Amino acid sequence: MLTLPFEITPERPTQLGLIVLQADETIEADMRRLLPDTVELLASRVPSGTHVTPESLAAMEAELQRAASLFPAGAKLAAVGYGCTSGSATIGATRVTDAVKAGIPTPHVTEPVSALIATCRAKGIKRLGLLSPYIASVSERLIDVLKDADIEVCAFGSFDEAEEWRVVRIAPASIKAAAIAVHDQVQMDALFISCTNLRTLDIIGKIEAQIGCPVLTSNQVLAWDMLRLAGQASPIIAK
Repeated sequence: MLTLPFEITPERPTQLGLIVLQADETIEADMRRLLPDTVELLASRVPSGTHVTPESLAAMEAELQRAASLFPAGAKLAAVGYGCTSGSATIGATRVTDAVKAGIPTPHVTEPVSALIATCRAKGIKRLGLLSPYIASVSERLIDVLKDADIEVCAFGSFDEAEEWRVVRIAPASIKAAAIAVHDQVQMDALFISCTNLRTLDIIGKIEAQIGCPVLTSNQVLAWDMLRLAGQASPIIAK
């Protein structure tokens, strides 16, 4: 065997980690569209139930450390995002952070709920409309967490669906119509479409144009917050 010399590249681009639900078919593609080319995104998967219930969401906490430990040992992740809105509300931001940091050394951990709260504070949003795909017992926990952060959910609508394989296949036209229906209930500062598995990126602008109000989504705010925590400027949420 011929042993050949090599050099180690001294610098790497900013690396971000993403913990994706086993059942999620959307967030990885969305994040690669939302994040700039100057950032490397590394993904790990966490076991998740096929049905979204408070119990299945809470069960993910026990798997988060292992999922985080599966990132490459040589990676230097400037921030790690846990890609589950309802799971974050159920488990709690502090417990998510503790579990992830137990699995991988990283200075920052975020998830869609903390990212949404940070976005609302940055943009002065106090009254938020909420569109969720999930059953009431799941959505109610998110509403409570937002209330504790002084964000009022002033209008709420849901597809009342528990099966993830159906959630990811909800038609964009249905999401758009539902978002408009939620907005039309009452005056609000912004509309939030919850769930990392809903396919929303291509219709955000269309909804905003029709309702005249900012539209935020789980994947959009998570990408923004991961970049913010990593010290990277982000124009994603510019309004």
